[in-house]
Amino acid sequence: MMLDYRRRSVRIGLPLATALLLLVLWQLAAITEVIPTRFAPAPTQILSQLGSMLGSASLWSAVGATLYAWGQALLIAVVLGTAAGLLLGSSRHLSALFGPVIEFLKPIPSIAMIPLVIFTLGTGKNAEVFIATYAALFQMLMSAISATRTIDPVARDTAAAYSLGYGARLRHLIIPSMLPQLMTGVRIASNTALIFCITAELLMGMAGLGSSLGAADSAGNLPVMYAYILVIGLVGFGLNTVFLTIQRRALSWHESYRNEVA
Repeated sequence: MMLDYRRRSVRIGLPLATALLLLVLWQLAAITEVIPTRFAPAPTQILSQLGSMLGSASLWSAVGATLYAWGQALLIAVVLGTAAGLLLGSSRHLSALFGPVIEFLKPIPSIAMIPLVIFTLGTGKNAEVFIATYAALFQMLMSAISATRTIDPVARDTAAAYSLGYGARLRHLIIPSMLPQLMTGVRIASNTALIFCITAELLMGMAGLGSSLGAADSAGNLPVMYAYILVIGLVGFGLNTVFLTIQRRALSWHESYRNEVA
Protein backbone atom coordinates (compact mmCIF):
# COMPACT_ATOMS: atom_id res chain seq x y z
CA MET A 1 0.00 0.00 0.00
CA MET A 2 2.80 2.41 0.93
CA LEU A 3 4.65 1.52 -2.27
CA ASP A 4 1.53 2.25 -4.35
CA TYR A 5 1.13 5.59 -2.57
CA ARG A 6 4.72 6.53 -3.34
CA ARG A 7 4.34 5.55 -6.97
CA ARG A 8 1.23 7.69 -7.32
CA SER A 9 2.92 10.60 -5.57
CA VAL A 10 5.84 10.43 -8.00
CA ARG A 11 3.52 10.01 -11.00
CA ILE A 12 1.51 13.10 -10.02
CA GLY A 13 4.15 15.19 -8.29
CA LEU A 14 6.92 14.95 -10.88
CA PRO A 15 4.91 16.47 -13.79
CA LEU A 16 3.59 19.22 -11.48
CA ALA A 17 7.10 20.04 -10.29
CA THR A 18 8.34 20.13 -13.89
CA ALA A 19 5.50 22.45 -14.93
CA LEU A 20 6.17 24.73 -11.95
CA LEU A 21 9.88 24.88 -12.78
CA LEU A 22 9.14 25.82 -16.40
CA LEU A 23 6.76 28.57 -15.26
CA VAL A 24 9.39 29.98 -12.90
CA LEU A 25 12.00 29.98 -15.68
CA TRP A 26 9.51 31.63 -18.05
CA GLN A 27 8.72 34.29 -15.45
CA LEU A 28 12.41 35.01 -14.91
CA ALA A 29 12.98 35.20 -18.67
CA ALA A 30 10.11 37.69 -18.98
CA ILE A 31 11.37 39.84 -16.10
CA THR A 32 14.89 39.97 -17.50
CA GLU A 33 13.47 40.44 -21.03
CA VAL A 34 15.32 37.42 -22.36
CA ILE A 35 11.95 36.72 -23.97
CA PRO A 36 10.51 40.04 -25.24
CA THR A 37 7.01 40.67 -23.88
CA ARG A 38 5.80 41.45 -27.40
CA PHE A 39 6.24 37.73 -28.14
CA ALA A 40 5.25 36.15 -24.83
CA PRO A 41 3.83 37.92 -21.76
CA ALA A 42 4.91 36.82 -18.30
CA PRO A 43 3.01 33.84 -16.83
CA THR A 44 1.67 36.05 -14.02
CA GLN A 45 0.16 38.40 -16.61
CA ILE A 46 -1.43 35.48 -18.47
CA LEU A 47 -2.81 33.95 -15.27
CA SER A 48 -4.18 37.32 -14.19
CA GLN A 49 -5.91 37.70 -17.55
CA LEU A 50 -7.29 34.17 -17.29
CA GLY A 51 -8.63 34.92 -13.81
CA SER A 52 -10.56 37.91 -15.13
CA MET A 53 -11.86 35.86 -18.06
CA LEU A 54 -13.23 33.11 -15.80
CA GLY A 55 -16.03 35.42 -14.71
CA SER A 56 -17.06 36.34 -18.25
CA ALA A 57 -19.82 34.62 -20.18
CA SER A 58 -17.86 34.79 -23.43
CA LEU A 59 -15.23 32.30 -22.23
CA TRP A 60 -17.75 29.70 -21.08
CA SER A 61 -19.83 30.22 -24.21
CA ALA A 62 -16.75 29.48 -26.32
CA VAL A 63 -15.89 26.41 -24.22
CA GLY A 64 -19.47 25.15 -24.48
CA ALA A 65 -19.62 25.67 -28.26
CA THR A 66 -16.37 23.76 -28.79
CA LEU A 67 -17.32 20.91 -26.45
CA TYR A 68 -20.75 20.59 -28.08
CA ALA A 69 -19.20 20.11 -31.53
CA TRP A 70 -16.49 17.85 -30.05
CA GLY A 71 -19.09 15.64 -28.35
CA GLN A 72 -21.09 15.21 -31.54
CA ALA A 73 -18.01 14.42 -33.61
CA LEU A 74 -16.64 11.93 -31.08
CA LEU A 75 -19.97 10.13 -30.69
CA ILE A 76 -20.40 9.73 -34.45
CA ALA A 77 -16.79 8.61 -34.88
CA VAL A 78 -16.98 6.05 -32.07
CA VAL A 79 -20.27 4.52 -33.23
CA LEU A 80 -19.47 4.39 -36.94
CA GLY A 81 -15.78 3.55 -36.48
CA THR A 82 -16.44 0.68 -34.06
CA ALA A 83 -19.26 -0.82 -36.13
CA ALA A 84 -17.34 -0.56 -39.41
CA GLY A 85 -14.14 -1.82 -37.80
CA LEU A 86 -15.93 -4.84 -36.37
CA LEU A 87 -17.33 -5.74 -39.79
CA LEU A 88 -14.09 -5.15 -41.70
CA GLY A 89 -11.96 -6.90 -39.10
CA SER A 90 -14.22 -9.95 -39.08
CA SER A 91 -14.66 -10.37 -42.83
CA ARG A 92 -11.82 -10.87 -45.29
CA HIS A 93 -14.16 -10.17 -48.19
CA LEU A 94 -15.31 -6.81 -46.80
CA SER A 95 -11.72 -5.93 -45.91
CA ALA A 96 -10.57 -6.72 -49.45
CA LEU A 97 -13.47 -4.71 -50.90
CA PHE A 98 -13.19 -1.57 -48.77
CA GLY A 99 -9.54 -1.74 -47.71
CA PRO A 100 -8.19 0.15 -50.75
CA VAL A 101 -10.80 2.91 -50.27
CA ILE A 102 -9.82 3.32 -46.62
CA GLU A 103 -6.11 3.38 -47.45
CA PHE A 104 -6.81 6.07 -50.07
CA LEU A 105 -8.87 8.29 -47.76
CA LYS A 106 -6.86 7.81 -44.56
CA PRO A 107 -3.82 9.94 -45.54
CA ILE A 108 -5.99 12.87 -46.67
CA PRO A 109 -5.90 15.41 -43.81
CA SER A 110 -9.19 16.87 -42.65
CA ILE A 111 -7.83 20.37 -43.27
CA ALA A 112 -7.57 19.57 -46.98
CA MET A 113 -11.33 18.90 -46.96
CA ILE A 114 -12.19 22.42 -45.77
CA PRO A 115 -12.81 23.96 -49.24
CA LEU A 116 -15.12 21.08 -50.16
CA VAL A 117 -16.86 21.22 -46.78
CA ILE A 118 -17.44 24.98 -47.09
CA PHE A 119 -18.88 24.48 -50.58
CA THR A 120 -21.27 21.72 -49.46
CA LEU A 121 -22.05 22.50 -45.80
CA GLY A 122 -21.18 26.17 -45.44
CA THR A 123 -19.32 27.52 -42.41
CA GLY A 124 -21.70 26.50 -39.64
CA LYS A 125 -21.32 23.98 -36.84
CA ASN A 126 -22.25 21.10 -39.16
CA ALA A 127 -19.09 21.78 -41.14
CA GLU A 128 -17.01 21.76 -37.95
CA VAL A 129 -18.56 18.49 -36.79
CA PHE A 130 -17.93 16.88 -40.17
CA ILE A 131 -14.26 17.88 -40.23
CA ALA A 132 -13.67 16.64 -36.67
CA THR A 133 -15.62 13.44 -37.31
CA TYR A 134 -13.65 12.70 -40.46
CA ALA A 135 -10.38 13.03 -38.55
CA ALA A 136 -11.48 11.01 -35.50
CA LEU A 137 -13.29 8.34 -37.49
CA PHE A 138 -10.12 6.81 -38.88
CA GLN A 139 -8.61 6.60 -35.38
CA MET A 140 -11.58 4.54 -34.21
CA LEU A 141 -11.83 2.54 -37.42
CA MET A 142 -8.21 1.39 -37.34
CA SER A 143 -8.38 0.66 -33.60
CA ALA A 144 -11.52 -1.44 -34.08
CA ILE A 145 -10.09 -3.35 -37.04
CA SER A 146 -6.88 -4.09 -35.13
CA ALA A 147 -8.80 -5.08 -32.00
CA THR A 148 -11.06 -7.45 -33.95
CA ARG A 149 -8.11 -9.19 -35.57
CA THR A 150 -6.34 -9.75 -32.25
CA ILE A 151 -9.16 -11.85 -30.79
CA ASP A 152 -7.73 -15.22 -29.75
CA PRO A 153 -8.47 -17.80 -32.51
CA VAL A 154 -8.65 -20.56 -29.88
CA ALA A 155 -11.35 -18.62 -28.05
CA ARG A 156 -13.21 -18.16 -31.33
CA ASP A 157 -13.04 -21.89 -32.04
CA THR A 158 -14.18 -22.70 -28.50
CA ALA A 159 -17.18 -20.40 -28.84
CA ALA A 160 -18.03 -22.02 -32.17
CA ALA A 161 -17.67 -25.51 -30.66
CA TYR A 162 -20.19 -24.64 -27.95
CA SER A 163 -22.53 -23.21 -30.60
CA LEU A 164 -22.71 -19.81 -28.96
CA GLY A 165 -24.91 -17.36 -30.80
CA TYR A 166 -23.56 -14.08 -32.12
CA GLY A 167 -25.05 -12.16 -29.19
CA ALA A 168 -23.35 -14.41 -26.65
CA ARG A 169 -20.05 -14.26 -28.53
CA LEU A 170 -20.30 -10.48 -28.75
CA ARG A 171 -20.96 -10.15 -25.01
CA HIS A 172 -18.54 -12.75 -23.65
CA LEU A 173 -15.74 -12.84 -26.24
CA ILE A 174 -15.67 -10.04 -28.81
CA ILE A 175 -16.32 -6.99 -26.62
CA PRO A 176 -14.02 -8.03 -23.72
CA SER A 177 -11.24 -8.86 -26.18
CA MET A 178 -11.63 -5.60 -28.12
CA LEU A 179 -12.19 -3.30 -25.15
CA PRO A 180 -8.54 -2.44 -24.29
CA GLN A 181 -7.70 -1.29 -27.81
CA LEU A 182 -11.10 0.32 -28.32
CA MET A 183 -10.81 2.47 -25.21
CA THR A 184 -7.35 3.59 -26.24
CA GLY A 185 -8.82 4.41 -29.65
CA VAL A 186 -11.60 6.46 -28.02
CA ARG A 187 -9.05 8.47 -26.04
CA ILE A 188 -6.96 9.19 -29.14
CA ALA A 189 -10.09 9.99 -31.17
CA SER A 190 -11.20 12.39 -28.43
CA ASN A 191 -7.94 14.33 -28.67
CA THR A 192 -8.11 14.31 -32.47
CA ALA A 193 -11.71 15.55 -32.52
CA LEU A 194 -10.88 18.39 -30.12
CA ILE A 195 -7.84 19.46 -32.16
CA PHE A 196 -9.81 19.60 -35.40
CA CYS A 197 -12.81 21.33 -33.82
CA ILE A 198 -10.53 24.13 -32.65
CA THR A 199 -8.69 24.18 -35.98
CA ALA A 200 -11.97 24.45 -37.89
CA GLU A 201 -13.14 27.27 -35.63
CA LEU A 202 -9.84 29.08 -36.09
CA LEU A 203 -9.87 28.80 -39.88
CA MET A 204 -13.59 29.05 -40.59
CA GLY A 205 -14.71 31.47 -37.88
CA MET A 206 -17.55 29.55 -36.21
CA ALA A 207 -18.15 30.15 -32.50
CA GLY A 208 -15.80 28.41 -30.10
CA LEU A 209 -12.36 28.50 -28.53
CA GLY A 210 -10.63 28.53 -31.91
CA SER A 211 -12.39 31.64 -33.18
CA SER A 212 -11.88 33.40 -29.82
CA LEU A 213 -8.18 32.59 -30.03
CA GLY A 214 -8.05 33.92 -33.59
CA ALA A 215 -9.86 37.13 -32.61
CA ALA A 216 -7.38 37.79 -29.80
CA ASP A 217 -4.48 37.17 -32.17
CA SER A 218 -5.93 39.53 -34.81
CA ALA A 219 -6.39 42.24 -32.17
CA GLY A 220 -2.79 41.80 -31.01
CA ASN A 221 -4.00 41.08 -27.47
CA LEU A 222 -1.28 38.64 -26.40
CA PRO A 223 -2.39 38.08 -22.77
CA VAL A 224 -5.88 37.08 -23.95
CA MET A 225 -4.45 34.95 -26.75
CA TYR A 226 -2.16 33.06 -24.38
CA ALA A 227 -5.00 32.73 -21.87
CA TYR A 228 -7.11 31.02 -24.53
CA ILE A 229 -4.18 28.76 -25.41
CA LEU A 230 -3.98 27.83 -21.73
CA VAL A 231 -7.72 27.14 -21.61
CA ILE A 232 -7.47 24.91 -24.69
CA GLY A 233 -4.62 23.00 -23.07
CA LEU A 234 -6.56 22.58 -19.83
CA VAL A 235 -9.68 21.38 -21.68
CA GLY A 236 -7.64 18.83 -23.62
CA PHE A 237 -5.81 17.69 -20.49
CA GLY A 238 -9.07 17.39 -18.57
CA LEU A 239 -10.79 15.32 -21.26
CA ASN A 240 -7.77 13.04 -21.62
CA THR A 241 -7.62 12.56 -17.83
CA VAL A 242 -11.32 11.68 -17.68
CA PHE A 243 -11.03 9.09 -20.45
CA LEU A 244 -7.82 7.67 -18.98
CA THR A 245 -9.50 7.29 -15.58
CA ILE A 246 -12.52 5.57 -17.16
CA GLN A 247 -10.19 3.31 -19.12
CA ARG A 248 -8.27 2.27 -16.01
CA ARG A 249 -11.44 1.57 -14.04
CA ALA A 250 -13.23 -0.25 -16.85
CA LEU A 251 -10.16 -2.39 -17.54
CA SER A 252 -9.23 -3.09 -13.92
CA TRP A 253 -9.59 -6.80 -14.74
CA HIS A 254 -6.98 -6.57 -17.50
CA GLU A 255 -3.44 -7.63 -16.61
CA SER A 256 -1.91 -4.34 -17.75
CA TYR A 257 -4.07 -2.36 -15.29
CA ARG A 258 -4.37 -4.63 -12.25
CA ASN A 259 -1.49 -3.00 -10.40
CA GLU A 260 -2.66 0.55 -11.17
CA VAL A 261 -6.18 0.35 -9.75
CA ALA A 262 -6.50 0.30 -5.98
